[in-house]
Amino acid sequence: MASAPPASARAGHGEDASGDLAAGFKGAMRRLASGVAIVVAEGQDGPVGMAATSITSLTMDPPAVLVCVNRSAMLHAYLAPGCPITVNLLSRHQRHVSSAFGGGVPRERRFEAGEWTALPDSLPMLQEAQANLSCKVESIAPYGTHSIVIASVDAVRLSDVVDPLIYQDGAYL
Repeated sequence: MASAPPASARAGHGEDASGDLAAGFKGAMRRLASGVAIVVAEGQDGPVGMAATSITSLTMDPPAVLVCVNRSAMLHAYLAPGCPITVNLLSRHQRHVSSAFGGGVPRERRFEAGEWTALPDSLPMLQEAQANLSCKVESIAPYGTHSIVIASVDAVRLSDVVDPLIYQDGAYL
């Protein structure tokens, strides 16, 4: 019968048995480099968006993405099954857009960062992004402080240049 690893091994390097699991987990996740996206939904007074690094492709058939959204984020209040969203994958030169949507700019001024376009009756899409995904929320599952949002992809617009904005350990790479 295998025995459990000692508490110090479970806690990880730099953590002892009484170490703070939450702080260790946060440190581990800060080491994970991620692309940055701006997720946009329709709010009560116009579009609402937030910067997100917890986003991934879910399936190719049907095309779908998974986005984790903190329930305290303003965007969360406007997400519901059936609602449209856009996912804008940022280019390296769009740090200012990420900073604005990461809370560095008041909500009503965030869309002043970057160049946004929208067709009538559609959500804004960021010009010069790596890619723009037009999506529809399919389901939302709460878990802890966040909700897991699954959205089907209806349309894709790709940039000719591949040069993504990457975020790791509190900084852009």
